[in-house]
This record gives sequence, structure tokens and C-alpha cells, in this order.
Amino acid sequence: MTVDFATLADRIVSSLQGAVTGTKVAYGELSVQAEAAEIVRVITFLRDDPACEFKVLVDLCGNDWPQRQRRFDVVYHLLSLTKNCRIRVKVQVDEVTSVPTITGVHPSAQWFEREAHDMYGMVFEGNPDLRRLLTDYGFQGHPLRKDFPVTGFVELRYDDDLKRVVYQPVQLVQEYRDFDFMSPWEGAPHILPGDEKAAMAPGAASGDPGKKP
Repeated sequence: MTVDFATLADRIVSSLQGAVTGTKVAYGELSVQAEAAEIVRVITFLRDDPACEFKVLVDLCGNDWPQRQRRFDVVYHLLSLTKNCRIRVKVQVDEVTSVPTITGVHPSAQWFEREAHDMYGMVFEGNPDLRRLLTDYGFQGHPLRKDFPVTGFVELRYDDDLKRVVYQPVQLVQEYRDFDFMSPWEGAPHILPGDEKAAMAPGAASGDPGKKP
């Protein structure tokens, strides 16, 4: 079945006036930009409307654009088995604005929303169990934010004196690493592991382990 995305987009926009702010077709999928406060209405329509029937929530994820005033995209990926097509719904929020949960429409969104909250700090209003999912309970910050340091804020280790795991600020044991990016075609100036016998061969004294007398 071939879906006419232009017709589908017109139907969605006309049926969800005030909730949908734009549409775009890219890479064989229809993307819909929606208002965060209206996301439940949008997702419900896409599930129940006979021309849509996007009944499967494939994924819910996020994206971070720190230079934007509303820095986060909350992205919903939906699948219609009867129409054999997918749709992407995006809403924009800032760090303090919450997004209504869609667990009442798709119960499977429970863990997706928990993951987005854990990784980005997005708040889903009405989610009954918005605990961290992938990081530890004492974890500080949200790892997928663009301004999150690569080393993190804290690290954990086992303390022999306290006989338990403790948290402490990250301590870098060295400022940077010195990598040897020499081309393998140039040949190493030092004896490589396993070449010790070659270094003892005649001619090795000249500095060329492979040189024949």
C-alpha cells in the first residue's frame, strides 16, 4: 500500500488545528511538528483516525540543541501496520517545561519517558513512575545533554576502609594521553614485542634488525 503523504499531512493539519504547527516529508517518512501541551490529543488522533491508524509506538527519544531557547526535541516514532508506513512527531520544550505523558494512549511509553527523563532531564507530567532508568539513583546530571562533561561529575569506587562503594568527584590521573599515530608503513624505530630474536641476528648492531650481513 502506497500512502499519499501530502494528503495525509493535509488531513492531520486540518483535523488538529492549533495542535500541529507544521509537516515535512523526508526519507520516506512524514514528520509532524506539534505543540507540547497538545501531544496527547495529537497522538490519540494518529492512533484512532481511520486514515492514520498509527497504533504502534516504536520509540520515544530526545535531541538536544543547546543554542535554541527551547533546547529539547521530544520525538515520537509511530507505526501503522494497516497502512504500512511510519510517522514522526516532534515537540519542543525547554529545561523547565513539562510534557504531558502519553502513557494513557500508549502504555509502552512508560519506560521510553523514563529513559528520556534520565538521559536529558525532560519531565513528563502525569507519568506515574518517573525514576531514573539507565543510570544509578545517585547519578548527577543527564548524560545525553550536549553540555554534559565527557568524564561526568562523579565516579564510584570500592573503599577498603569503609567496606562499601563510595561516590567522589571525578579525578583525572593524567591531563591527556600521548598517542602514537605513526603510519604502519614507516616502520617502528623501536623493537616491537616478538622481534627480540631478530634484534640479536647478525647486522642488528647497525641499528637495522632485519639487515643481512
